[in-house]
Amino acid sequence: MNNNNQQNSTNINWFPGHMAKTKREITEKLNLIDIVYEVIDARMPKSSKIVDIDNLIRNKPRILIITKYDLCDKEETNKWIEKYQKEGYYVVPLDLMSGGNVKEVIDISKKVLEAENRKRIEKGMKPRSIRALIIGVPNVGKSTLINRLVGKKSAGVGNRPGFTKSLSWIRIHKDIELLDSPGILWPKLEDQEEAHILASLSAIKEEILDTMDISSFILKKMYELYPEQLKERYEIESLSEDLLREYDLIAKKRGALMKGGITDYEKTAIIIINDLKNGYLGKITLDRIKK
Repeated sequence: MNNNNQQNSTNINWFPGHMAKTKREITEKLNLIDIVYEVIDARMPKSSKIVDIDNLIRNKPRILIITKYDLCDKEETNKWIEKYQKEGYYVVPLDLMSGGNVKEVIDISKKVLEAENRKRIEKGMKPRSIRALIIGVPNVGKSTLINRLVGKKSAGVGNRPGFTKSLSWIRIHKDIELLDSPGILWPKLEDQEEAHILASLSAIKEEILDTMDISSFILKKMYELYPEQLKERYEIESLSEDLLREYDLIAKKRGALMKGGITDYEKTAIIIINDLKNGYLGKITLDRIKK
């Protein structure tokens, strides 16, 4: 299936006022920051990377934390990890459910600031806490990550994008203070393929999306990248042009029929979106490194 057929007609753009405010506040507080924790989703390692982050955090050292690693297609995501490492990033893939390797984030942070604190000690000053900024698109798992870093529930965890509303300091370790920030998207989502990937995996508020558009994109993307997993979940082996046959089949299988056996398309669309998000369509990575 070729990419031109993939493109959906609905353009997605979203930039609430609080995001502009967040970017402004980050710029104002940047001189307080020692290191940046840039959080991306392992299932969309390119689409979930903030496009203008280099302008925003300038030359601050950073750790690229790849969350939801347990839900991704590791073979594909590992190609991105390798690419980012070659570009000079410290990269830490994380399974937020088990919290394995969270300590690595702390260890790298200390290592990055070792030289700075050595200078302080030489001048007869006390070493100070590391001040880290955590940043990422909405719903990438920042709050869960903070809870893992702290070792207990401290940040409010919302499973809806835009849960954190303002910048706030949290002590996550005896040596580390963390500046939490609301999820950020950019004013214009130029690449609509990436915009649809973000929407499919909950980085954009569902209220502003056309669920039929997003679920159709998911079916096409799964057919392109993971046809076997699509077949396993829905018994779909090929796609019709308008996808109505597929929606009818899924509605029957999943009990999304109205009176008279008519397909409830809205309900079916939401089932497809939730199946992808919750891992029922298998382990997936929707971004590919272009050859």
